[in-house]
Amino acid sequence: MIKRLLDLAIQIQQIPAPTFAEGPRAEVIRDLLIKEKLEDVSMDSLGNVFARLPGRQKKAKTLIVSAHTDTVFPAGTRLQVREEAGKVFGPGIGDNSIGVAALFGILWMIRERKIELKHDVWIVANVGEEGLGDLRGMRAVVERFGSEVLGYLVMEGLALGHIYHRAIGVRRYRITAKTRGGHSWSDYGQPSAVHELASMIARLTQSRLPLEPRTTMNVGTLQGGTGVNVIAAEAKCELDLRSEDPAALAKIVSQVEKIILDWNHEGVKIQAEIIGERPAGEVPSDHSLVKLAMNCVQDQGIEAALTSGSTDANIPLSKGIPAVVMGVTTGGGAHTLNEYIDTEPIQKGMESLAGFISSVGNE
Repeated sequence: MIKRLLDLAIQIQQIPAPTFAEGPRAEVIRDLLIKEKLEDVSMDSLGNVFARLPGRQKKAKTLIVSAHTDTVFPAGTRLQVREEAGKVFGPGIGDNSIGVAALFGILWMIRERKIELKHDVWIVANVGEEGLGDLRGMRAVVERFGSEVLGYLVMEGLALGHIYHRAIGVRRYRITAKTRGGHSWSDYGQPSAVHELASMIARLTQSRLPLEPRTTMNVGTLQGGTGVNVIAAEAKCELDLRSEDPAALAKIVSQVEKIILDWNHEGVKIQAEIIGERPAGEVPSDHSLVKLAMNCVQDQGIEAALTSGSTDANIPLSKGIPAVVMGVTTGGGAHTLNEYIDTEPIQKGMESLAGFISSVGNE
């Protein structure tokens, strides 16, 4: 089954799926689910794909099992795959093509082993997890199913050995600096949007952030100006703020917004637009889903660690709906052209996932 799973992961990986352009990949996944003869296969207007694996009890609460289809790589990225020394390399292979393939792998295992599910399992391949997608796919999924569910299992390709049960809060801004601009010689002394934004970024990154709860700040993009001999009239950057604690995030947000507001002065206009907001939340470490996830991983001889992150699980967790994130395998180079997965741990990862799904509701 592992070769079949890897072949499917590569097939999925070869279909470009930048955030907001997941359509072609979603259509292939929908067609594959139809071929598997699942119930109620559909795709919504965003590109989320749904299918139902029926359980024994028709009126029982359902389990939602999801994996995101989008990648961080822009259209035109060369998606070449190579295999060597127990690894498969390829942009997006781990995050999250192997995760999407695992949706099918679980189905195959349940059928091959004739596992009888007590409850329905909804398989969901959702959009908008990466970057500025702002979890839009999962927001629609949670809205569709509401709170009357057993919970969510979110699958991330490279997370084997880590059980995410805490959601990190995130706030993202696009900051724009505008000036009159001019000629680098004849208008020397006039404000430059590039200089102003660079100075403001330096000031922002001098902010003291707490180590506990962990809180981070990152300027991920910076652009502006039109030529080397031009005083820039406009410059932009994108800022990412995160914290494990909503109060700590609110505090750094307040500090950042004050710095931005105070940076406006004669000839310089600073604007900040919120471009992403991921709510925080958590399920206690002693919750039955968390303990089950830990046990299923440990049953495979893998050390399991509880952790926090920014994933699709943010949305159900922020609404008080139980959710955990589990992994398929290990690997490295996530979000780079040298991304890779380790092939040997896949079997254990799939066993842990299948064990979790077949045991939910029986705790």
